[in-house]
Amino acid sequence: MSIRYFITGTDTEVGKTVVTCQLLRAFAAHSLRTVAMKPVASGCELVAGDLVNADVVAHAAAGNVDAPLAWRSPYRFAPPISPHLAAREAGVTVSLDHLADCADRLGCLADVVLVEGAGGWYAPLTEHETMADLAVHLAAPVILVVGMRLGCINHALLTAESIAARGVRLAGWIANAVDPGMARYADNVAALQQRITAPLLAEVGHSSDAERGSLPSPAVVTLLP
Repeated sequence: MSIRYFITGTDTEVGKTVVTCQLLRAFAAHSLRTVAMKPVASGCELVAGDLVNADVVAHAAAGNVDAPLAWRSPYRFAPPISPHLAAREAGVTVSLDHLADCADRLGCLADVVLVEGAGGWYAPLTEHETMADLAVHLAAPVILVVGMRLGCINHALLTAESIAARGVRLAGWIANAVDPGMARYADNVAALQQRITAPLLAEVGHSSDAERGSLPSPAVVTLLP
């Protein structure tokens, strides 16, 4: 039976894809078959007749399982706008059941399936459902990516509180140094450690090539059943 995690963030552009890729590489280094899924992707480009998202391309390079694009990226849209708006403009209805089916199919091929959400925890997925609803539907523990910058404590605590309120387990959180000049970085990390009961899995340093790295072994071991 495969391990499944839902990757969410305190906001958009906080490094969910960087962390997902680093997790994929780290799990693969432990001889596990790893694959990622981007349920709904906007801002796609047409490549060889298929709409392809850059995050999905990065996932494929970091993982070690060859799975159909239709499972790894079920809903793809060209406009770089909120997925629920892109789906509405395309006349497409995003189905949580279909997304769960794709995740199950990936689970038959891999030991680890990472589902990377778009935007933050409550980013709209459809007119009535959010990324949080998808995580609940998948029954997947959550890994929270905290973009370390001014205001991150408030965003992180609100997100962690909401995850708990939805009855989903927060498996851990990862501090991603999106602002290399952040004042009192270490103090902010410490403040979050005091207030979030889930473990700090790892810290990702600021780097233009961070996507190609991998998280340290202790973070991966913590996430293994």
